[in-house]
Parts: sequence; structure tokens; C-alpha cells
Amino acid sequence: MKALILVDIQNDFIPGGSLAVPEGDQVVDIANKIQDKFDLILATQDWHPENHISFAKNHQGKKEFEEIKLGDLTQTLWPNHCVQNTKGAEFHPNLKTDKIEAIFRKGTNPEIDSYSAFFDNAHLKNTGLSGYLKEKGVKTIYFMGLAGDICVYFSIKDALNFGFDCVMIEDGSKPLNAETFAEQKKELLAKGVKYIKADKM
Repeated sequence: MKALILVDIQNDFIPGGSLAVPEGDQVVDIANKIQDKFDLILATQDWHPENHISFAKNHQGKKEFEEIKLGDLTQTLWPNHCVQNTKGAEFHPNLKTDKIEAIFRKGTNPEIDSYSAFFDNAHLKNTGLSGYLKEKGVKTIYFMGLAGDICVYFSIKDALNFGFDCVMIEDGSKPLNAETFAEQKKELLAKGVKYIKADKM
């Protein structure tokens, strides 16, 4: 069985949102067009409390996109985004959601950020996604969404560690930083990740 994971296709990551990914709106049509090709469709949502540690406004004297150390982790300080039960945290209104079987929310703990769909950034808490996929008999996971160089990238890295075959839908994943995304492609290809364009599926 192959699964599609739609990563964080939320209003705050779309142009006009508080943490907009360039061309992020372009992934919505791609997500809608390819859903019929999959046995299982899942989605993730960033779902932060107002007092989340990753928000720059919660650190006096710090600016957005500044990096700080939190314990052993380097934390980028973000603009407020995907705050629970706000418009910005909702899926893009044009995204077809009727075939999504389950939604996995992340970043709910105010004390730690969570990029991956599988774990928080310190790998302290498992979201349960890996067990869910294995119970369904999933062997191959296709990933797409926002941002390609952050939450999609870290989700793929964790999926590889769980033994899944991974495919990146490249034109369905838009990065915050295109150069970083290009470097990550080299790394992930070397680890066996396949890259595909949506119209070649």
C-alpha cells in the first residue's frame, strides 16, 4: 500500500500568511489532482499554542528568524503561525480534504518545536504516525507540502529511519529557502529517496 502525506498545507504558510512560503499556493492544485492515485491519504497540521517557544514574540529582545540555543537544540524564532483554532492554522480553503483519513497535529507542546510529522525536534515524543502507517500495511510514503526544506524534509528523514520507502513530490513541495532545498535533495537522493514530478505519477 502507498500513502500520501500532505504536510502543513495551511493558510499561514501560503502567500499572504504570517510565515508565507514562496509559491506555496501552487501545491494546492497538485495535492487535489493526485489524491486519486493513493490508497491512503493523511495530513499534518502545525498546531501551536499562543505561548509556543518557537515564536519570536515570546523571547524579549529577539527578532523573527533569529537563532537561539534551547538546551542542545538550535531554534529558529518564527513569526507567530498556525496558532490553534485560528484561520491561519486551517487548511487552505481550496484543498480537498474529503479523502484525508487522519490528521496528525504537531507543535502542540509549548516547550519544544516539531517539524517532523513523526516526532518533536528532540525526538522525545512520537506522534503515533509510524505505528498508524505500519498497521495499515504502508510500505511507501509520498510526501508533499510546506515547507519543503523544513517540515517535509524532517518528516522524510524520520520516515527513512522507520524503514519506509520515501518519495518526494518535488513540484508539490515548496521551500522557504531554495538553496537549502537543493542541498537537501543531494542528501536525500543519496539515502534512497526518490524524487518525482506530479505529472509523471
